[in-house]
Amino acid sequence: MAQETKTLKERLKEYRLPGNFEKYEHKWTMVVDLDKCNGCGACVTACYAENNLPVVGKKDSSLFRAFSWIRIERYVEGEYPNVKVKFIPVMCQHCDKAPCETGCPVYATMHNQDGLNVQVYNRCVGTFTCATYCPYDVRRFNWFTYKWDKPLEQQLSPDVSVREMGVMEKCTFCIQRIRAGKDKAKDEGRRPIKDGDVTPACNQTCPTGAMYFGDLTDPDSTVSKLAKNERTYTLLEDMNTAPSVIYLKRVMDGGNGHSHE
Repeated sequence: MAQETKTLKERLKEYRLPGNFEKYEHKWTMVVDLDKCNGCGACVTACYAENNLPVVGKKDSSLFRAFSWIRIERYVEGEYPNVKVKFIPVMCQHCDKAPCETGCPVYATMHNQDGLNVQVYNRCVGTFTCATYCPYDVRRFNWFTYKWDKPLEQQLSPDVSVREMGVMEKCTFCIQRIRAGKDKAKDEGRRPIKDGDVTPACNQTCPTGAMYFGDLTDPDSTVSKLAKNERTYTLLEDMNTAPSVIYLKRVMDGGNGHSHE
């Protein structure tokens, strides 16, 4: 665990970008406590509503065209009655060393000044390269220009564009809420924004409070404190993608005490 914590601290020292940005203004990070997650799927539903995601239906889902930006991975161990079910919410990991960025031929996926892995829709030509390079399977392709029947179109968020056929898309950490939080802080004459000013839809909706969001460069933020926990790990660490999503291992009862799993 000491080695993982040291690596995380090293990542916090400096973040540099090509182009006009000398360093990240923030390091937005999601921490997911798997010991609290019960796999209810509220985060998935909230993401659909917040980011104007279409419900593609049973037929397209059977063709691997499901559209959720965040999914709940379920792992079942043991046999009845001694069955254990584990849940892991998986969304775009917003990697510091994102393979999708190196693969995109038109630079449609890139890092912005907030250290987010963003998708520029009007650059995307739908080559599927980013989805192929992504080891987490979190990118979705617009096979059609989806429509919402009346009156469902009235629930679309005006802060998020409705994407059309032929582009890739994925979790943005609710970038529209990040911008709103920064604008509010600017209007109130304070800079930088404080911890808790930005809450993504999945974080806000989680009934068990398993998700935490904040700036990892802020030593007083909740995510910075949780990142030092001995239960921290990231998905597919051997891939060396340096994700911005940190998971806290489940605490399993080992009989004589508690063990991390």
